[in-house]
Parts: sequence; structure tokens; C-alpha cells
Amino acid sequence: PSHYLSSHSEMDLKAYVHDYLKEEIQAEALTRNLPAFSKFLQSAAITNGMLLNYSNAARETGVSVKTIREYYQILEDTLIGRQLFPWKKLKKRRLIETSKFFFFDTGIVSALLNYRSITPGTKEYGRAFEHFILQECWAYRHYSGLDFPISFWRTASGAEVDLILGDAEVAIEIKSSENVGDRTKGLHLFHEEHKCRKSFIVSKDPLPRKLNSKISVLPWQIFCEMLWEGEII
Repeated sequence: PSHYLSSHSEMDLKAYVHDYLKEEIQAEALTRNLPAFSKFLQSAAITNGMLLNYSNAARETGVSVKTIREYYQILEDTLIGRQLFPWKKLKKRRLIETSKFFFFDTGIVSALLNYRSITPGTKEYGRAFEHFILQECWAYRHYSGLDFPISFWRTASGAEVDLILGDAEVAIEIKSSENVGDRTKGLHLFHEEHKCRKSFIVSKDPLPRKLNSKISVLPWQIFCEMLWEGEII
């Protein structure tokens, strides 16, 4: 993309956000309250990748819950973002049924939050890393023509698997650390209820390795290569 190759990428991303507000939202009269929508964009960026909470967003923005729902719909209609839906095939455990919302690009989130860079090891870095891997999965699904569902699994008690590809065919945990250790609780609990063909922890580990017979650790570069070669799903 041009903004990635640009020597002024930060300015280009900010200009993109400005043009989106002016040309897409204002010119098309998608909302009459542009200042509130602009404030909403920042709120949506702060909670990018988190469970949708319309009530909190309404309080942050100063508009009604109904308006917040409409604002999120505008983002989806203008292809600025989309929802990641939860896995809902209930077995033993009570599951969360609330979606997450992601912008279409990690750079747009950074531009909205005025991030010049994100420090490794922070929560923001971890969320951006997860966002990046999800975007690769969405992109692969689109370009491959394989219409497999992508979802996440989360129990009411907080156990979670970041991505479920297909009909529980592949389970993926995303960790931005360089040594993930044995933090596999979510994957183990998911395996107790569903028979996955493959389970991965995608991370910044330098080398691929097997944690056990069910779970492999993959450096993110190798995961992306395998994904685009059709070896993940």
C-alpha cells in the first residue's frame, strides 16, 4: 500500500482519516453530528478488538445507545471495519455472545489514537499484533475464495481462544511475546469440547516447536507463509 511505502506514512494516515470524515461521512450526509461521530471514532479505536459495549461508547461520546449502534453500522457500511463474531456452538460451558469490532487496518487505529509507534510488551502492542494476524486470516479467506467462518471462543468465566477457523477445524491463540511458555489454558479447554484438526499459538518466538501432540507454536512469519500456501486451513 502507498501509505506503507510512503516516507510520510503518519501524515498520510491522518489525511486518510480526515478525508474519510469529510468525503465519506459529511458529503454523503451519513450523520448530521460530525463532531460526535469524530469523537466516536476515537472511542472505537480505543476499544478496537474488544467486546462491543454500546452503553460505554454512548457515555464516552455523549449520544444515545441507538446512535452508537448506527455509528458502528456506518463503519461497516463504508468498509472501515467489521465485527468478529463469537463461536456459539455451546457444549458444556456458558459462552459470551457479544461480538468484537476491528477496524480494517492497524494503521488507522494508530492514526486515530495519535500513536507514532507502539512499544513491544504493552497491551496496545499485543492488541495490534492480534489485529494484524486476524487481518491476514480475513485477507486470505477473501483472496483464496474459501468461505470459511472466522470467529473467537470465549467463556463467561473468561477463558478464550483468539481465532477459530472453519467449523472448529483450527484453533489459534495469538501472543506477542517471544517466549509463550505453556500458556495454553484456552486451547486446552476448547479441545475438551471440540475436536480440532490443528491448534497453534502464533507468536514472536524465533523457532517453531511443538508444545504437545495437539498444540504447535509458530513464529508469525511462518504462520503467514503457511496460511497463504493453504497449509493452515
